Amino acid sequence: MGTDALWTGYRHREVDAGGWMTFWRLDPRGQLFELTDWTGSPDRPGHRLWSRAATPAGVRAAWRTTASAVSLEIRAELDIYPMIAPVDFLVDGELHQRCEVEPGEQRITVQLPAEPGRLEIWLPQAGVIGVREVSFEGEAEPEPPTGPRWITYGSSLTQCTGAEGPSETWPALVARQHGWDLVALGFSGECHLDPVVARTIRDTPARLISLCLGTNIYAGETFSGRTLPGQVDAFLSTVREGHPHTPLVVITPLPAPNLEGKPNALGLTLDDVRACVELGARAVGDPDLQLIDGRTVLSVEEAQALYADDLHPGPDGYRLIAERLAPLLTLPL
Repeated sequence: MGTDALWTGYRHREVDAGGWMTFWRLDPRGQLFELTDWTGSPDRPGHRLWSRAATPAGVRAAWRTTASAVSLEIRAELDIYPMIAPVDFLVDGELHQRCEVEPGEQRITVQLPAEPGRLEIWLPQAGVIGVREVSFEGEAEPEPPTGPRWITYGSSLTQCTGAEGPSETWPALVARQHGWDLVALGFSGECHLDPVVARTIRDTPARLISLCLGTNIYAGETFSGRTLPGQVDAFLSTVREGHPHTPLVVITPLPAPNLEGKPNALGLTLDDVRACVELGARAVGDPDLQLIDGRTVLSVEEAQALYADDLHPGPDGYRLIAERLAPLLTLPL
């Protein structure tokens, strides 16, 4: 039997003539491209942010089911980042099966226990993904998301393309531990305080908001020491327009062992960026804002052992980040 899925964790759903759904994590309507033509030249202004926004990191659906099998129709394309992550199938909160996804269209079928349980499907955190039908051999009832909504914004360190699967990114691990409804706004290479992201967070109801700021700004040389504090202040002020009292957590860059102390083309080291982010966050004068120094989440020595390259953790690194941040990201009683 087929059943409509209550997908969650996205901003806008686009359905094409073939019934394929793209789950956009930012709303592309009104942007300077057609929805059918957004995969144009990588050199087009803004293209990279929107290619990341079409990746369904954190997007998932859940059912109560006694079915013996589930099938998912999925279509995948590479974006600028040359990999497609797997799909995770969880039963009663535990990983049941992880399925690789190849470019093109395919149907993935997974055998289930055929006894009462809760099935979750987590879509890939890397790749441009379309979904069509989810069907079951047996009874299944879609289950809406529960728990307080948590929005988290950041770079590739929040999108977590290097995690083993979409249910093991650090935001997914933290959300599952706390029982929160995750909205994951991690955009690999594209965390540059874009106003469209600030407006998206402003306009999305949430009980907790966290932002990992600065790594892409250092690497992309986006702002100088003169402009960065003001940009952080402006971004947070926009968010606050829709969330005047929501707990807000700002995390400065995690360590990058081979880059620490090296000025970028604008003369900023990662420590300078950390100081600018902190200055901009404190300028808001917000009693509900918490600052976390990224160097307290991982040490330089841990980063050296756990990173796959100069900036990105491997799977064990993302698990450790979740372990460290889970007790720090909390809701008031």
